[in-house]
Formats: sequence, structure tokens, C-alpha cells
Amino acid sequence: GGKDYMLNMGHAENFFWTLESSEEMKDFDRSCIYVDNQFKVEDSFTALGSMYFIHKTLKNIQQYDFHVKNFKAVLEKNRYMGSLDRVTTVEKEKFPKNFWPDVSIGLDLVNVHLFHDASNLIACNSSPSIYSANRNNALRYVINSRQTVLPFFVFGDFNFRLDTLSLVQDLSTAADVQMVKKDSSNEVQRIIYEEKDNDHQVLLRIEEKLFAYLHQAVFREDNGRALLKYDKEVAAFHDVIREEDIKFPPSYPYSEEHAKPTQYMNTRCPAWCDRILMSHTAQDLIHRRDDGEKSVVYNTMGPNVCMGDHKVTDYISSLYYTHYTKCFITLTLHFFSD
Repeated sequence: GGKDYMLNMGHAENFFWTLESSEEMKDFDRSCIYVDNQFKVEDSFTALGSMYFIHKTLKNIQQYDFHVKNFKAVLEKNRYMGSLDRVTTVEKEKFPKNFWPDVSIGLDLVNVHLFHDASNLIACNSSPSIYSANRNNALRYVINSRQTVLPFFVFGDFNFRLDTLSLVQDLSTAADVQMVKKDSSNEVQRIIYEEKDNDHQVLLRIEEKLFAYLHQAVFREDNGRALLKYDKEVAAFHDVIREEDIKFPPSYPYSEEHAKPTQYMNTRCPAWCDRILMSHTAQDLIHRRDDGEKSVVYNTMGPNVCMGDHKVTDYISSLYYTHYTKCFITLTLHFFSD
């Protein structure tokens, strides 16, 4: 066969007869040879050939006849070349074209940029914050506005933030709080948390666009795992969206100084803003592997390179499908945030 099967089929008959009459086969006095060589009949061509040789020491060999529904003795060399449709000792059937699922893959790729937290002070007022509620409504709108039922990926700068109020309460359990208000106004301008011991060192200072925490290393240690419990905004969408396990540090707000690629700025509380989410059906496709292996990479790119205040989110996976042969498509999504 092969790519030149139409040309090669012309040699098939001579190959079989040469093999059957060779010196090495002289002790095989009976045979049943079937070769489907009707390659021009696409609807029934199977490209199958079978050769059964029976040694002279074997007696009383019988073969089933599908027409009479009984066994008949094999007494000679039987050779059949052609479509085989009228050969009663063979039952040939080709799988219908619609038997195999379509191997083409349709995916919706949706890029979003949701609302940011305009003020750290307002973000501390409630849990969840008003900004979180706005992002929730916006993302639900995006998902419900899709025009297809295809598996989908939603990726971009979601501006998801940690539950700031809960986080600050936990970070400042052993601190004194000081509210600084604007002159002749009841509006809070600054919140200062001082350690009760350690000579009242400032532990945390929060302003509209300032979030300066003394022990910033907590956001990077163990990829910030201790903070994941405050990452709550995606949970509201578990009915329609999934995400791979986060095993990378918060993706924002990194310093934009070239020499400080791993340091966070003190403008906002670090958070996993840049994400790649997917529908349940999309994740099922990603994890459909014949060999049981999980080959998914979900991480940030350039962890030690200055790339602006956001780190690029990267998702790589191989989608495997079994058809006549095993083939695969590698899906790579990179999200670059401004």
C-alpha cells in the first residue's frame, strides 16, 4: 500500500503467487488467499489482504461458509482477488464514514480586559468589594454573550484581586490601626497599621493607590500559595468555568524597573490578575489522553525578566485524538497584558 497504493496494487497479485509457489512453502498444500484490490471503489475498498497456509500434516481442516452457514472442508488452494463481495468464505464490511467522529476541533478564544480596583481604600470597605461585583457582572455578560456552544477559553487581564478586606484583617491581627482623614472631611485618606510590639513599626500602609506591606516576601514565598484562599472571584463561575491549578506567584503589580524583575510595586496588593480560564468541555478536551499522562503547563513567562507591571500568562497543552492513527494538536495560549 502506502502513498502509491494505486501503483503498488498492480504488483500485489504477482507477490502473492510468488510467495505461494516458493520452495519454502512446498509443505503447505492448501491455502486460502483473499486480496481486496478494488481501490477504485471507494465505498467498499478496505485495503485488506489475508493469506492462510495449511501444512500438509494438518488433516480435516474446515472453513466456515457464510452463505450456507456451515463448515466446509478445505481441499485445495483457493485464491480470490477482487472486491471479494461474492466470496462466501469471507465476510467483508467497511466502517461507514459517519462511524468515526469528526477530528476537527472548534474552539472559541475570548480575550477580555475587566475593570480594575480604582481605590485600595474602597476595596477594603466590603467583602466582596464593589469592584469585584462589577467584574463578576462583566464576566458573566461575556460568557452569556457567546454565539456558539463550542468549548471555549477566556483569557486576559481579568483584574481579579484578592479579597482585600479579609486579607488585611488577617495580616494586621497584631497591629494597631490609625485612620487618617482629609482636612474638614470625614473621608479616609490613609490607613496605617503599626505593630504593637517591635517599637510600633509600620506594618501596612494603605492609600488610594498605595499598598505598602512590610513583609512583601509573603507574596512570593511558595508562589504565594498562602494567599490563594483570598483569591475568590473565579469561584463564582465554577458552574461554567474551570482553571488549572495555580502554581505561580501573583502576576501583578511587578516593578517596571529593569533591574527588579521579581519585585512587586507598592501600588496595589499583589494578585493573580492575568488568567486563562476555560469551559468544562474545553478542559475535558485538554485532559483527554490515551496514555493517562497529564501534559499541561500553566505558568507565567519570564519570571526573572522585566515585562512591565504584568507577567505574561502561558498555557500549553497537547490535545490527543485517536482516529485511523494517533494525531495531536498542540494548543498554546499566551496572554500579554498592557
